[in-house]
Amino acid sequence: MKDFINQEKVRFVEKVAKALRYYVLISTSKAGSGHPTSCLSAAEIVAGLFAGGFFKFDLENPKSPLNDRFLISKGHVAPLLYAVWALSGAFEREKLLSLRQIDSPLEGHPTFRFPLAEVATGSLGQGLSIGAGMAEGIKLKVQSLKLKVGRLPVVFVLLGDSELAEGQVWEAFQWAGYKKISNLVALVDVNRLGQRGETMWGWDLEGLKKRIEAFDWEVFVVEDGNSVEQISEPRRLETERPKAIIFKTIKGKGVSFLEDKEEWHGKALDLKLLSKALEELGEVDRRIKITLPKPEELKLKEDRPKISATPVIKINSPAAAREAYGRALNFLFEAGAKDLVVLDAEVSNSTYAKDFAQKHPERFFEMFIAEQNMASVALGFERMGFIPFLSSFAAFLTRAFDQIRMAQYSKANLKIVGSHAGVSIGQDGPSQMGLEDIALFRSILNSVVLYPSDYVSAFKLVELAYKTPGIVYLRLTRPKTPIIYSQEENFEIGGYKVFGEKEKFDVVLIGAGITFHNCLQAAEELKKHGIRAKVIDLYCIKPISKSLEKELEGAKFSLVVEDHYPAGGIFEAVKSVISFKNLESLAVKKLPRSGKPEEVMDYVGISARRIVEEVRKKILNFQ
Repeated sequence: MKDFINQEKVRFVEKVAKALRYYVLISTSKAGSGHPTSCLSAAEIVAGLFAGGFFKFDLENPKSPLNDRFLISKGHVAPLLYAVWALSGAFEREKLLSLRQIDSPLEGHPTFRFPLAEVATGSLGQGLSIGAGMAEGIKLKVQSLKLKVGRLPVVFVLLGDSELAEGQVWEAFQWAGYKKISNLVALVDVNRLGQRGETMWGWDLEGLKKRIEAFDWEVFVVEDGNSVEQISEPRRLETERPKAIIFKTIKGKGVSFLEDKEEWHGKALDLKLLSKALEELGEVDRRIKITLPKPEELKLKEDRPKISATPVIKINSPAAAREAYGRALNFLFEAGAKDLVVLDAEVSNSTYAKDFAQKHPERFFEMFIAEQNMASVALGFERMGFIPFLSSFAAFLTRAFDQIRMAQYSKANLKIVGSHAGVSIGQDGPSQMGLEDIALFRSILNSVVLYPSDYVSAFKLVELAYKTPGIVYLRLTRPKTPIIYSQEENFEIGGYKVFGEKEKFDVVLIGAGITFHNCLQAAEELKKHGIRAKVIDLYCIKPISKSLEKELEGAKFSLVVEDHYPAGGIFEAVKSVISFKNLESLAVKKLPRSGKPEEVMDYVGISARRIVEEVRKKILNFQ
C-alpha cells in the first residue's frame, strides 16, 4: 500500500468524506430510520480507503479474483457502504434515496440484493471471519489459476468497537494470525459508544492494540481517525502478517449535536434536525466522483468444474455412513471438482474428513474447535467461487446457527456435515448427541436436509450435496450399519426408497439413518406376528415429495421413527407435506443417557423392539 500524504489528495479525500456524510444523512432521513451516527464516525476511514488510491477494483468485472474486497462487519453502516459505491460510479447516487424501501436493493442491513456488499451482515461479529475466508480464498484462487501477480488482492473489513465483545471476532483474530493471512486488513472504528452507552473498552486504544497483537497481528493506532492527515500516514502494510488499524473516532462526527452523544444510535434525523445538520456540514460537492484504480490486467479463464467419472464403491461389510464422507470428497476432487474446499472443527478423525486432508492438504483447512468462525470462514471461501464442505459433530453445529442463518441472506452455497448425530452414538452421553440439528436446518429457507442410512448412500449423497445449489445439510451417524444399496443406486433431492411389503401391508414404517435399520429389523419381527410392513428410507428429509402420501395409502396406520427430538424433526417434516390422518411418531421424547447404542435407543423408545411393541399395540386397536 502507498500513502497519500500529498495535500491535494488529502483535500480530495476530505471532500469525499463530507459527501459521504451528506448522502448518509439525507438517505436515512428520507427513510425515516437507520444508523447515521455510526456511519458518520467512519466517513474518513471509508473515504481514505476508496479515494486514497488504496482500493483496487474493476467495476466492469466485479467477480474478478484480482479485485480488492471491502465488507462491513458492522452491517448497520450500510448507508455509508451504499454511498461510497455510488460515488465510485457503481450506480446512480439518486438511488440512495430509496434506502430501506421495499423494492430497493439498499436494505437496512446489506443482503445479497446488493452484490457489492460481498455478504449479508448485521448480526455483529461475523465479518472478520468472512474476510479471513475471502482472503485465503483469494490466495487459493491465485494459486489454482497459476497467476503471477505483483500484489496479492487485499480484503478490508470494517469493524465496530461494540462487536469486539463478540467471541467470534477473537476466534477470527486468532485463526487469521495463526494462518498468517497477510492480505487481510481489519479497520476498527473505535467511536466509544454502542447502542445503549459506552462500549466495553471505550477509547482504550492501547488495550485493544495489545489484545489484537497477542494473536500475532501487526497493529497500528490512529489517534484521530476523523483526520485525513492522520489516516493517510504510511502504514507499512507489506508484512507477512494480517494487519489491524485502530481508529479513534467520534460517533456522529460532523454534526455537533450528535457528536459523542448517547441515545442517538439507530435514529434518523427529522427534517428540522436534518436541515440543521446540513447547515453545519456546509458546502458539499454532490457530484464528486471516486475513480477506483483497477487491479492488474491478466487474462483469466476459469472452466466450470465437471465430474468426469463414476465412483467405484467397493464395500461389503458393515460400515458407518460417516466413513464414506472423506472418500467421497476425494472422488469428487479427483474427478474434476476443483472448486472444492473442506473445513473441519478438529474432529476430522471422527468425521473422516481426514481422508481428504491426507490426500489434498492444500484444500483442507483445520478450523479447530471454533464452529462459529468455521461457518463464516466457509462463507468467505464461497464468495471467492469455491464450494465449501464444513464438518463437525451435529451437536456442536448448533453453536453456529446464527452464522448459518445469516448465510441464507448471502444466498450462500454451503455444504454442512454433522456427524455423530442422535442417541445412537451411545456411551459418550447426551452432551454429544445432536438431537436438535434437523429442526435447525429445516428452519433455513430453501435448505436441503439429507440423511443417509449406509455407506453407499452416504457416498452418493455427498456428491448430490455438491451438485445441489444452496445450503445443504448432511446428517451422519456414528455406528456401523449393514450395506443396503448397490453402487448403481440413484438418489435425488426429494427422494426416498421403499423396502419390505410393497403391495399388501398393514403398516408403513418410515425411518432415516439409524432408525431405517431399526425399522427393517422390526419389519422382520412383525412378520412372525402376521403383520406386514412396508419400510421407507426417507434419505431426503427436506424437501419431501408429495408422492410419499401415496406410499401410505392402504395402511392401517404409519409410524415415523427418528433419532431426534420431536420438535422440528422428521415426523413434523412428513406431516407438513401429507394429510394421512393415521400417522404416528416414535422420537426421543425424554432426556437420553450414556449406554451402548442399542441400550440408549431402547431407553428412549426408538429401537426395533419398541417399534414392534408400538405397531402391535396399534394393530390390536384396529381389530
